[in-house]
Amino acid sequence: MEIDQFRLACMRILNEVEKVIVGKRPFLERVLSAFLAEGHVLIEDFPGLAKTLTARCFASVLGLAFKRIQFTPDLLPADVTGGYILDRRNGSFELVKGPLFANIILGDEINRAPPKTQAAMLEAMEERQVTLEGETLSLPRPFFVMATQNPIEYEGTFPLPEAQLDRFMVRLSIGYPTPEGEQEILERRMRRAADSASLSTVTNPQEIQQMTAVIEEVLVDDDVKRYMVSLVHATRTAPELAVGASPRASLALLKLSRIRAAMLGRRYVLPDDVKDVAFDVLVHRLMLKPDLWGTGHSALGVTKSILGTVEVPKVEVP
Repeated sequence: MEIDQFRLACMRILNEVEKVIVGKRPFLERVLSAFLAEGHVLIEDFPGLAKTLTARCFASVLGLAFKRIQFTPDLLPADVTGGYILDRRNGSFELVKGPLFANIILGDEINRAPPKTQAAMLEAMEERQVTLEGETLSLPRPFFVMATQNPIEYEGTFPLPEAQLDRFMVRLSIGYPTPEGEQEILERRMRRAADSASLSTVTNPQEIQQMTAVIEEVLVDDDVKRYMVSLVHATRTAPELAVGASPRASLALLKLSRIRAAMLGRRYVLPDDVKDVAFDVLVHRLMLKPDLWGTGHSALGVTKSILGTVEVPKVEVP
């Protein structure tokens, strides 16, 4: 597969998803980028903005298995990983796989799960495996988690620890549609004469594997790599922050900037590609110092400041 074929494949996938998700192309591009980068996405936004629908649409268009997990305070690790159940017919234990054994997982309101269940999710997200009764079982590939958090109603929730937030490649929000976009949603619903919309599968696992291979061919200049490292290092020395970004953030910048370049039909990464993905990669990994809470400072503001002060390299186009 060539870069132009990669770009056309991405357009084909996004165009099909946009038949249902209206007016959110930049958001959909970021979700697809995280999927191709073998990362995970944390979506933090209000109810009713098509978070679940987005995951279902991508699974349908990509031709992959989809499972939804509704996280609740009484959810146990076995409820997501599965376990061994006694089969009374033959007296042996049979493995019953949980919803994690799918390609695309939607973890709805993940911060409502207790820490023990979140720990099971953490192993699955990082290692692409689960451990049951001392046995390690590999999860299907590709394996992609889209988790949601509600920015309101924090009562009865278990805030995600920094270690688990770091497992998410990006944190995104969808936002409300424009009035024109919302009217288009109503028009499409009337034309369908049904609540659900059918989407076509426009790719397959083999083509997805070819697409991920193409990403490795995108060139990254040494100065651009230093720029990525400088951005991440600046979060560790910022006086407002108690915790900066980990090396996972540098790797995420590398992967996502290469994918953005390929989506635009380029075989090389520009500093603008890095800046475009930096907010989504960095903000959720940063923690303000406690004495600055409630003072108007924010991780978003610190990230903007870093992007405005770190010198942008001049790169010669190959």
